[in-house]
Amino acid sequence: MPQLAANKKAFHDYEILEKFEAGLQLAGQEVKAVRNGRMSLQGAYVTIVGGQLQLLNAHLPKYDKAGPLADYDPDRTRRLLIHRRELQRLAGKLEQKGLTLVPLSVYTKGSLIKLEFGLARGKKQYEKRETIKKRDLDREMRGAAKKW
Repeated sequence: MPQLAANKKAFHDYEILEKFEAGLQLAGQEVKAVRNGRMSLQGAYVTIVGGQLQLLNAHLPKYDKAGPLADYDPDRTRRLLIHRRELQRLAGKLEQKGLTLVPLSVYTKGSLIKLEFGLARGKKQYEKRETIKKRDLDREMRGAAKKW
């Protein structure tokens, strides 16, 4: 599964409780742009609108070799393809206070393009500092263990 785009900041800003996978519905020239690694998930989020799962604010610039596209919007809303049962389960979990859906990465699975997103809870500033401290401490312990 080659990764085409990642949202590294999501792991810093959110505590990921559960991960999900969905298909990404794209136009023909958008597929080529994604496969070239041009997609950006910075500031993107996933939401349920009208009984459909949608990816909002994901930036996907026009494919260079595509001809003139009259009214192409690189930040348009894109539909995510997921089973109805999973969608209903997600809708139930989003009812809880403080939970949101955050896109984590875009990758290929065979000839398909998939989006991995997570059910997340926002971290407070002190939680972010604790995570950094823990990571640094683990790094120091691994370094000390290597010396022995």
